[in-house]
Amino acid sequence: MAHHITWARGRTVLVFESASELFSCMTSKFREISSAAIAERQAFAAALSGGETPAGLYREIADAKGAFDWEKIHIFLADERFVPPADSRSNFAMIKATLLDQVPIPAENVHPVPFERSDPDFCARLYEDGIRAFFRILPGTFPAFDLIMLGLGEDGHTASLFPGTDIPEERVRMVRAVPPSGGRTARITLTLPVINNARNVIFLVTGRRKAEILKRLVEGGDAGLPAARVAPEAGEMRIMCDREAASLLRGQGSP
Repeated sequence: MAHHITWARGRTVLVFESASELFSCMTSKFREISSAAIAERQAFAAALSGGETPAGLYREIADAKGAFDWEKIHIFLADERFVPPADSRSNFAMIKATLLDQVPIPAENVHPVPFERSDPDFCARLYEDGIRAFFRILPGTFPAFDLIMLGLGEDGHTASLFPGTDIPEERVRMVRAVPPSGGRTARITLTLPVINNARNVIFLVTGRRKAEILKRLVEGGDAGLPAARVAPEAGEMRIMCDREAASLLRGQGSP
């Protein structure tokens, strides 16, 4: 379904004619990865992202709910704004409305970021403890999510790993609280060691507003971008984008 596959700096970039085609392919990929994980390990663990782009994807996955074994699917978040779960700014609220409320997933298979005591650092540690318990791993080791889905910010951030902060430098913690800055609320995010230990990492990038930063990510070799530091050690990484987002990549041109 992808019109082009571009290899650049070891990255697989799949370019689709439209966001709709991208979502259709990603739904199939979600089914493929989840089915393989369940067949091999009897469970599938995915960390999802918020934002405008994935909402359409989650609706499409929900429409195909009969194709998935929801009893064995576990949903985590790649990052979250530190707001109450029902807040309109919450990534969990969006994922719940577009996906989780529409499918027969057991409540115990949903793992939102805790919101307690108005303390982001405390909640980051609670979330980390929950991840460690689910994966049954020891301190000093990192979980292997079957899939981590990421977006790409216009400043090069992904999850809540923002440039100009120390969070992308974290090497020990699995989860960090991100202090509020520049009008942003506090956030909680998975760290790079967790992301880079995933079996599959997929960026979803759509729209012309992302064309410049996608070009920098794919072609520029800009190590200052947190997103450019996503490089799974043993897993696969794909960048899936529409033609508008890919319009500045070499050989793509305008849609």
